[in-house]
Amino acid sequence: MSARFNSRVWLAFAHDVVAAALAWGAAFLFRLNFDMGAPYSATMFQTMAWVVPLKAVIFWRFGLYRGLWRFASLTDLQRILGAVLFAGILVPLVLVMFRVQSVVPRSVLVLDPLLLLLIMGGSRFAYRMWREHRLYSLTKAMGEPVLVIGAGDAGARLIRELWRSREWRVVGLLDDDAAKSGSLVHNTRILGRIGELKEWAPRFSVTKAIIALPSANHEVRRRVAQTCALAHVQALTVPSYDDLISGRLALGRIRQVELDDLLGRDPVVLDSAGLRDWLGGQVVMVTGAGGSIGSELCRQIARFSPAKLVLFELSEYALYRAEQELQAQFPNVELLGLVGDVKNGARVGEVLGRYAPSVIFHAAAYKHVPMMEVNNGFEAMRNNALGTLILARAAAAAGVPKFVLVSTDKAVNPVNIMGASKRVAEMICQSLQESATRFVVVRFGNVLGSAGSVVNTFREQIARGGPVTVTHPEMTRYFMSIPEAAQLVLQAGLIGESGQILALDMGEPVQIIDLARDLIVLSGSNTDEIKINITGLRPGEKLYEEPLADDETTVPTPNPKLRIAKARSADPDFLVTFAAWCAEADVRSDDEVRAAIGRWVPEYHIARNGNGQGRG
Repeated sequence: MSARFNSRVWLAFAHDVVAAALAWGAAFLFRLNFDMGAPYSATMFQTMAWVVPLKAVIFWRFGLYRGLWRFASLTDLQRILGAVLFAGILVPLVLVMFRVQSVVPRSVLVLDPLLLLLIMGGSRFAYRMWREHRLYSLTKAMGEPVLVIGAGDAGARLIRELWRSREWRVVGLLDDDAAKSGSLVHNTRILGRIGELKEWAPRFSVTKAIIALPSANHEVRRRVAQTCALAHVQALTVPSYDDLISGRLALGRIRQVELDDLLGRDPVVLDSAGLRDWLGGQVVMVTGAGGSIGSELCRQIARFSPAKLVLFELSEYALYRAEQELQAQFPNVELLGLVGDVKNGARVGEVLGRYAPSVIFHAAAYKHVPMMEVNNGFEAMRNNALGTLILARAAAAAGVPKFVLVSTDKAVNPVNIMGASKRVAEMICQSLQESATRFVVVRFGNVLGSAGSVVNTFREQIARGGPVTVTHPEMTRYFMSIPEAAQLVLQAGLIGESGQILALDMGEPVQIIDLARDLIVLSGSNTDEIKINITGLRPGEKLYEEPLADDETTVPTPNPKLRIAKARSADPDFLVTFAAWCAEADVRSDDEVRAAIGRWVPEYHIARNGNGQGRG
């Protein structure tokens, strides 16, 4: 490898030495209109004998041989320009020193650098073009045929990258700009409009299309994905626009279009420096660490190099999986996996006393609405509310500086036991303000792909060939990705003050039936092939979630995706009453639970399924 590299270096160096000689001779020829007499001919060869070695030294000192010609770039051209200009200044000075300035025409000193720059730069870029087109012609008969959707800068960059790939063979581009139709982008023809995909795909035996529209809004991406589904073509996409334009695209990052791509969520901007100061070098504890949100919180926290990350989880298997994944991804972070129940005060107290966390993220909860609504109401209250009370009191007793409760938008005007239990958990944190521990509540909606999520249910139904079941055609929900939710929980925990409830900006609500259609499209099918059935509202469901309760308002925070909810204060005697109610009986009926919730949470109303509103 080293010998091959050296041979390339010396070959390139020899080329430039010859180029210096040719440029010097050509400058004389052009100056004298190719009629060079004996005096000028002698002068040319005499001066060439030391001008060329001088330039060779300059070329070497300017590092012109660090890169390969096949990857010649603007940086290489800048180095050549610098070397040629320096030589163009130094050569006349040397001529003066040797007193031969009067013999060499001044116009030669001007023409020589121009010709030298043209030969050296032009040959490099000509070689690169030859190599790329040769590679393209070799791979033209190899690789899977693919269409690129989008003929802008991103599409052009993608085509150049795909030339070096043996996996793909670009057979054409599609773009909705009619003026571009028939044009060539890096020798690849723009065949027509995106809507014509169904016509072009069979002509080239294309089964995959790469969407190179990273800056397009979610409506455009949804339309293109639907077009791919109708053409029975798998939709792939590229990474971010910045990655493409800056040249950081890795071909391995071409991936399938995901649901996140169609929802139009803006990226989260984190205060990374603030989070590193807060979490870096600290002991951080996450309850429910094996769950969807809890495990993602652990991943996000590990990025900021805590001294120790304590994973507290009731499920042994979930804890094992989370711990194994984190160990692989973050080998330098000390992990401690602890099996435990937040309702076990002795275990919780022992853990906090031994490891003294600086912050607790409390994500342990039951969250499946219909399941908690029937025959599991008391367990929902014990796990979600009583568990929060036991953990929060233990945190206050241990002097934990900050406690962050992960809540839900279902706690707003709750119509089901699960949502009401989370509202009670919020009220517990609101009531514990006299200790040194700062209690912060973070409230957000549904997350895509979490355990028990409707998205996972839809995917399973689609995999079986349908039908996809939707409870009501007008049902809407707020959605965000699991990483986005976890990042905003961290950000809220950083800026939140004691007793505050921070509501995440969930964007626009999404109709569940549209969500089902999108997932069918992403599977490569359409609603003619996989049917959608309406089944009716389930126990505890309401048609829409609300970001704020009837008597709540919000105030902004420094982060545009976080607002402080001005929620109703909890009754001062609430904690005592609630703890006594939980301790009085080992089991309570769902009706008893609902009656108690009605006393503690005035905004709670039992859902009347089928009324079209979900509110009593």
